[in-house]
Amino acid sequence: MKQLPPDTVRLLSSSQVITSVVNVVKELIENSLDAGASSIDVKLENFGLDRVEVRDNGQGIKAVDTPVMAVRHFTSKICRHEDLEHLETYGFRGEALGSICAVAEVAVTTKTEEDEISTQYTMDLTGKIVSQKPSHLGQGTTVSVMKLFKNLPVRRQCFSSTKKCKEELKKVQDLLMAYAIIKPELRLMLVHNKVVLWQKAKVADNRSALLATLGPGAIANLIPCHHHQEQPEILLEGFFPKPGADYSSTSTSNPDKTFIFVNNRPVQHKEIMKLLRQHYTAQYADDQARNRYPTLMLKISVPPSSVDVNLTPDKTQVLLHNKETVLTAIEALLVSLYGFRPNADLPADKHLSSEPFPSPSSPLQADSERNAENSHSNDSVPRDGPKQSSADTSLDRQASNCSSSSSIADDWIVNQIPADLESNFSLYDDEMSQTVTKPASKSPERLVDNKMTAATISKVQISAEDWSRGTALTDPVSGEPLQPVIIHRPTNKNHSVPDEAMSESSSSKKILNAITEKRAALTAYDMISNRTMRAPLSPVAIFEKEARAEVLREKPTASLQDISVAIHERWKNLREEDRKKYEEKAKKHLEHHEQRTKLASAEGPREPGVRSHMQGQKRKAPLSNQQLLDELFAAQPQKKMKNPAPKPSQPLPCSVAALRLQLQRLSSQSSAAPQGLRLVNRLASQSAWVILCGQRLMLLNPFRVEEALLFKRLLENNILPAASLQNPIQLTDGSLGGAEYTEALCSMEKQSPELNGAAFFSDPRLVANGFKVKLTPGVTSAERHLEVTAMADCVPFLGVEDLREILTAVLHKKARTVRECRPLKVTNYLQGEAVRLTRQLPTNSSREDVKETLLRMEQQLGGANHTCIHGRPFLQHLTDVPTTEQEVKALLRPLEL
Repeated sequence: MKQLPPDTVRLLSSSQVITSVVNVVKELIENSLDAGASSIDVKLENFGLDRVEVRDNGQGIKAVDTPVMAVRHFTSKICRHEDLEHLETYGFRGEALGSICAVAEVAVTTKTEEDEISTQYTMDLTGKIVSQKPSHLGQGTTVSVMKLFKNLPVRRQCFSSTKKCKEELKKVQDLLMAYAIIKPELRLMLVHNKVVLWQKAKVADNRSALLATLGPGAIANLIPCHHHQEQPEILLEGFFPKPGADYSSTSTSNPDKTFIFVNNRPVQHKEIMKLLRQHYTAQYADDQARNRYPTLMLKISVPPSSVDVNLTPDKTQVLLHNKETVLTAIEALLVSLYGFRPNADLPADKHLSSEPFPSPSSPLQADSERNAENSHSNDSVPRDGPKQSSADTSLDRQASNCSSSSSIADDWIVNQIPADLESNFSLYDDEMSQTVTKPASKSPERLVDNKMTAATISKVQISAEDWSRGTALTDPVSGEPLQPVIIHRPTNKNHSVPDEAMSESSSSKKILNAITEKRAALTAYDMISNRTMRAPLSPVAIFEKEARAEVLREKPTASLQDISVAIHERWKNLREEDRKKYEEKAKKHLEHHEQRTKLASAEGPREPGVRSHMQGQKRKAPLSNQQLLDELFAAQPQKKMKNPAPKPSQPLPCSVAALRLQLQRLSSQSSAAPQGLRLVNRLASQSAWVILCGQRLMLLNPFRVEEALLFKRLLENNILPAASLQNPIQLTDGSLGGAEYTEALCSMEKQSPELNGAAFFSDPRLVANGFKVKLTPGVTSAERHLEVTAMADCVPFLGVEDLREILTAVLHKKARTVRECRPLKVTNYLQGEAVRLTRQLPTNSSREDVKETLLRMEQQLGGANHTCIHGRPFLQHLTDVPTTEQEVKALLRPLEL
């Protein structure tokens, strides 16, 4: 056996950590979150294969750590293996940047708060710095990953299909959505090829993050839930679908909207997912709901020592030390929300019912009813009181089953009952909560409370009809239905003015709008004609104006609230001498303002009524024009508009016989030249032309003809512009398909050789398809060097396989023209260009233009199949022109109904 070289070991291990574009994005985002970033931008080019850039505003990397920041197994997260029991960061292995450097080109730009400028570092395959230069970026870190999997061509080939690339882009977006939900204070943006695909701003809580991520339609059917357990410590939080909601709006066919987090880390846990799906789908009888995934967010918080994150390279799967306890807690939360699943394998002490809500015949309900009957002798409730109705039973079920969740729908009826029953309902709710979560812990006090509660609840009867009429809840004193709250206003004893006069005077007052009608001394005319005067500044305002610039200079990333707090603290700690300086400045401002006010009022004050009247008026025309307009409109009162006069029309004689003669004349003329096409008239509504071809009337679409002519011209003459490649592509016998293909390429036409003997191919079959190939001759055929130095960038995914397609046409099909050597990708691109150019043509063409189009069609297309690019014919047959009287009578025969 032989020891593998270090480069081979590094490449093999790195290809296990970095397997796709989403792995690169995940590792870089987690590094940004560990650095305390509040804003992350992810930019991709060519689905991340050409470039992946992750920019954050975190703490940055210190200068002393930059030499080893990309070296494998160097990390600032942990110091030894025991630190994993107190892990609070996403990363801990020190493999992310080192593994990325082994499969791509990496550049890191970073700046800390202490650094004056940022620095860009370029890494080699081992993660060591090979060059550095200053940069203009601000505080934070920007990691640029270029040419991903450049040394793993098979893995890069896996992303050659558009479908695979779009799936990878969707995975990146789903990853960002998961971090956006668990980190509400984080701002995220995803950009692909300089187009913003998705972004999320900073929000306050997880509900707002779900709203910004999934939209209002999905969040409308989610309710918050909460469950806490002390031994062992487990905290469950999240948002779950409402019980009984339509599954089409609360679930999807794939698990991309089922978010599970363990200690704020997005994970994939099959057993938790299975448990969530079973309890969610059990409430629906439809079989289609069985294969769906609920839209929810579940956040599991456990001690770090009870979680093993170091399970897979991407850290998306974890091991839970108390897995059964966690699953039991999750199931208790789901049972309280959706009820028990039918045929569920649950412990015997937790089996309360097989229905979503406890039925009246369940042991829990029977026990409460039995306690209620026994309590009649001890309480003041009469024995012949009304029994609990079915509606009350359903309300009791909701109160009992939702006790462990914090949904606002749990206690909707409690807020509506009288005050003397509210405490009983709360006691009953506490009893049911203890029954669901801890069924074995019952005390005598609980039993007594349960007896009293059941007896009290049995008195409540609310029917749907009474509820809709507003007579369900009555006043216990007067017996009248409860009315909405009325706010009584005390009467003013100091004034003897009646209330009616007060209301009339108040209604006659004009209510000013504080926004549109500001009570300022300046009018719009004054603001246009003169310069406005600002109010005098106070000492605090002058100090704030000067101190704001200093605070921003010291901390450019400070928020508005931080700036206000810092200025307020500085003003408090300001010395008396400095305060006097600002007071003197404020006095000078006040004196200057008073002088300007006196100068402005020297022309004389305006009356308030005149000013408000002029403010309410709109701009009018000059006085002379206004008088003329008043006279014109006063002399001629407005009349009701009459219907417009009908348009003049003139009947034209029409004779079917004359039309038939004309058609016969045209057909006789066309018999001499049967190949010709004659225009009859244009259909204005369809931009099509009726033509006569021999004895047949046909419909012509000139745009289809232009499309085919343009495509033919592009195939023959169009030259794709070639863009220079940063790294030329080497051509060998293996990449071209064999030695015969290499010989066919070398036999093509070349330019004059350069001084070093190298020559570029000038054959139009290569140049027109966007390939610029360079040949460096050698003594033998094995020493000659072929490389592609430029390639057309307007055709997506153009590569060496298309060059091989050109050589195949030259070698096997003996293709001599450019049209015969077009690759399939270039042909499809030219088809799209022909369609685009045709759509830019004017819709209404003249008769001369259509005649010219027909002439070019006959000359260039000849007797070929007259169809457009999409296979649709140019001419559509309408009818045949009749030649005999019998045919005419057959056409004019009335329909037999």
